[in-house]
Amino acid sequence: MLKILFIGDIVGRPGRDIVAAEVPRLRTELGLDVVIANAENAAAGAGITGAIARSLLNAGVDVITLGDHVWDQRGWETEIGGFERVCRPANLPAACPGRDHVVVEAKGVRLAVLTVLGRTYLNLKAECPFLSADAMLAKIAGAADAVFVEIHAEATSEKQALGRHLDGRVMAVVGTHTHVPTADAAVLPRGTAFLCDAGMTGPYDSILGREVAPVVGRFLDGMPRRFDVAEGDVRLSGVVVEYDPGTRRATRCELVTVRKT
Repeated sequence: MLKILFIGDIVGRPGRDIVAAEVPRLRTELGLDVVIANAENAAAGAGITGAIARSLLNAGVDVITLGDHVWDQRGWETEIGGFERVCRPANLPAACPGRDHVVVEAKGVRLAVLTVLGRTYLNLKAECPFLSADAMLAKIAGAADAVFVEIHAEATSEKQALGRHLDGRVMAVVGTHTHVPTADAAVLPRGTAFLCDAGMTGPYDSILGREVAPVVGRFLDGMPRRFDVAEGDVRLSGVVVEYDPGTRRATRCELVTVRKT
């Protein structure tokens, strides 16, 4: 069996700190072979930097994925190409810098990891996630034995539809972006692990990782405010997927939550 932990959106320093503290322990206790983490909110809640990417990789994360905040930090567009285990969304324009997928090997299995952006309610320029996923599977055929797909999207229907579209063709389809873990972890009929949203790794005494008062105030009067990252009730949220390379089917998909002690 291959055992993978996917960590949901890392938000700010609280999210980075719990990843650094817990990933080494989880690798040992759960017998993890690969750790994947979405880190598009790792830098003060928006974007990522080269220094943060290095710190997460050094903490035991094998692959870093990104989402619609991929370019929020100045200078990252010139740094991303230097990271072999970081990939930006695959359905961004081809001219964008960075890798559209990453391949890592564990227990003799070549695992490809890629992300596609949803298009419902998201404004970043992106191609159709369904057709892009199909094109990526064709592109990496022969170079990988299994594929882990993240869909970074707002609409649960779009995430569920992609899961069904790829069922039986990939190891897993796991959603991110909404920062709220969902209760629909399952192995789909043809053997693909699926979860609408892996949740947020960061402060849950918050509104999506940000301090409560300014977000509520914005809803009340519409005036712009600074949304600082909150600090209370820090949790690591993710999903563990077990995969049988012999049958090419996932055998387990389970939401995992770890609270900061």
